[in-house]
Amino acid sequence: MEHYLHYFIDHFGYIGIMAVLMLGIVGMPIPDELLLTYIGYRISTGSMSYPISFVFSFIGAIAGISISYYLGVKLGLPFLQKIGPKIHITEKRIEQTKALFAKLGPSVLFICYFIPGIRHLAAFLAGFNAYDRKKFMLYAYSGAFVWVFTFLTIGNYLGKNWIMIKQYMDEYRTFFMIVFILLICLLTIYWFHQQKKK
Repeated sequence: MEHYLHYFIDHFGYIGIMAVLMLGIVGMPIPDELLLTYIGYRISTGSMSYPISFVFSFIGAIAGISISYYLGVKLGLPFLQKIGPKIHITEKRIEQTKALFAKLGPSVLFICYFIPGIRHLAAFLAGFNAYDRKKFMLYAYSGAFVWVFTFLTIGNYLGKNWIMIKQYMDEYRTFFMIVFILLICLLTIYWFHQQKKK
């Protein structure tokens, strides 16, 4: 994996990072977190710039999730059910994402980046369910900001031990997902409480 990422970044640079993240968010089987963490490692060596890496990564993430949203608007759920198996999106994943939307609403667009398999579907289902475009952008783009910042920073902090992130993600994915869901629930409750005060 390290050799593959090293080769890719050396040949395509920042534009390549943007393109791969965009495709990964749309649904291609790309290890997005590992890519971001590796970029963070390259930042730690001085071979890449943090601000430039962040900007291109963020653009790639929001471009990918925006494409998924508009595909949902234009093509709907039948298209996803037809094309899903070809890009490893199962009916189970679709149902899980629908259940998250039922519980959390558009807040799931914020946390979806941290849940592989869900992030590929959340924006599509938001488009299919005709979520307000401005609300979609608020949640999805702020989620992309936090996601990119998190993994670039982790890779930069871990340095040459960046590959450790894969092990931790595999072991603690469920824990992190629960923590993020609880955090979003608390923030949502707080927001509604503040709105009632006003």
